[in-house]
Amino acid sequence: MKIVAKKKLWKYLFWLGPFLITVGLTVGLVSEQWGLIPLAFIITGIVISGLGIIWQSYETNWWKRRSTQAGTNALVATLAVLAILGLINFLGTRYHLRADLTEAQLFTLAPQSQQLVSLLPQPVKVWVFDINQNPQDRELLENYQRQSSKFKYEYIDPQARPGLAEKFGVKDYGEVYLESGDKRQLVQTVNENQRLSEVRLTSRLQQLTNSTTAKVYLLQGHGERQLSAGKGAISQAVQGLGDKNFTTAPLNLAETSKVPQDAAVVIVAGPKRGLFEGEVKALQEYLNRGGNLLLMIDPNTDPKLDSLLQEWGVRLDNRLAVDVSGESVVGLGPAAPVVTEYGQHPITKDFGNGNSFYPIARPLEITSVPGVEATPLLRTKPYPKSWGESDLQSEKLEFNAGKDLKGPLILGVALSRKQVAKSTSTPQASPTPSPTTQSKTSATPSPSPKTPQALPSPTTQSKTSATPSPSPKTPQVLPSPTTQSKTSPTPSSPPTSSSPSSQTSTESRLVVFGNSSFATDGLFQQQLNGDVFLNSVTWLSQQDQQPLSIRPKEPKNRRITLTTTQANLLILSSLLVLPLIGFAAAVIIWWKRR
Repeated sequence: MKIVAKKKLWKYLFWLGPFLITVGLTVGLVSEQWGLIPLAFIITGIVISGLGIIWQSYETNWWKRRSTQAGTNALVATLAVLAILGLINFLGTRYHLRADLTEAQLFTLAPQSQQLVSLLPQPVKVWVFDINQNPQDRELLENYQRQSSKFKYEYIDPQARPGLAEKFGVKDYGEVYLESGDKRQLVQTVNENQRLSEVRLTSRLQQLTNSTTAKVYLLQGHGERQLSAGKGAISQAVQGLGDKNFTTAPLNLAETSKVPQDAAVVIVAGPKRGLFEGEVKALQEYLNRGGNLLLMIDPNTDPKLDSLLQEWGVRLDNRLAVDVSGESVVGLGPAAPVVTEYGQHPITKDFGNGNSFYPIARPLEITSVPGVEATPLLRTKPYPKSWGESDLQSEKLEFNAGKDLKGPLILGVALSRKQVAKSTSTPQASPTPSPTTQSKTSATPSPSPKTPQALPSPTTQSKTSATPSPSPKTPQVLPSPTTQSKTSPTPSSPPTSSSPSSQTSTESRLVVFGNSSFATDGLFQQQLNGDVFLNSVTWLSQQDQQPLSIRPKEPKNRRITLTTTQANLLILSSLLVLPLIGFAAAVIIWWKRR
């Protein structure tokens, strides 16, 4: 009887374990505080339940049964699968691994965007004031959010939260705002026809987080491309500079005669007339003091910049770049070279084999100059697909040996040169004599050219000045009052020199393109043309923390263009020929099985 009572007692204790576990979980969930009391209930329940299971298995030989072993194996396998799935889910939440199989990487952020978001100095939030959440826009925002925990986004219904909409000044559905601290900026307005743009979002994000601005001057007065909208203008390029936090202004060196001190970059875009000699010298002085210059020179023009370019080892070739490979692709003819090969340079390192084209371009000839580092940026395809045409009047473009230049041709080059600027903070100059000393030295006649001049030290200057020692062969002539006033303040001393520690090294940068039309309105947004221009200005500004331009991602056009004959043939084959073949095959099979 005692043994039976003991067995019943263990059964009751076994049911006490799950009861205590339930009590502990209930207390913790209701109070939302997992303190000592709920943990004590849970741990006690787990211990009692475990002891009960062990006792039950010992009394009934539960572990030795075949059903127990099979059930245990199934339970262990199930728990293992759940543990693996949980681990995969944890790793997937913490570490993002996504594969974008599209050719243009449509669902992956550009490296520039990834770098900018990952290095955000402060939290940033995107507010989308719209009722509908477009999956494409949401996917783009989630891609940004995966790069940094400081990037957040939220969709807002303007009617449900009118106070917040009024705070941002929302006027219509679809407006997207960027907020960082007390700064707010409109990104764009999205609708059914225009989705959220990575280019605009990254540009606005860069403007909002980067407080520094760089001044870009565009030279005017020689027939350069106009800055406002119009035929052959570069207004879209100017707008692109503004989106990247540059401030632009026109510059006329004939009026100022000197490049302003706040100029980060000076752009010379397609001059049709030559610059004055003083203007060329002003640009040379600007480069010599650490300036940065972008030259875009079209064929059949002479901007009179040969002396400047010669210092950097660049010569403008008078031939016309011809590329017969791009005639069927771009549709602009052989005089619009298509470039798919780029130099290993920060301006073009992310271009891969993308396309950019340059209607009416001239080749560049690069020679090595000591101290100048040159990197070709744009290369055309090799001969016979491209060459430099010397006969610009002929309507038939063909290669003439001895006159024309075989490809590949260089259409753009980036150059840099170290400049050593002398600082005036610690000059090593001879001591300046006192007024009393000057009065004595002024009476000293100048020595004969044959007599060597010894530099007086500060301690002996007063003695030597009182005792003149003229050469016996040279008559003593006292200086006139006018001569005295000029010579007395300047004691005999060697030229002033700077110590090595007072010399600071700066870098001048120059980018030259044999074409300016690639940056004009209409062509600026085509392929990589805009990126070539914006990346060049960004590199020239020497703002290493600023990411380069982002090329917009577009799905590749794979549509098939059929002629009328081909379309009719396709219709006949799909609606008549193929059904007849299937029907004939069915008849033959039926006849054989009959």
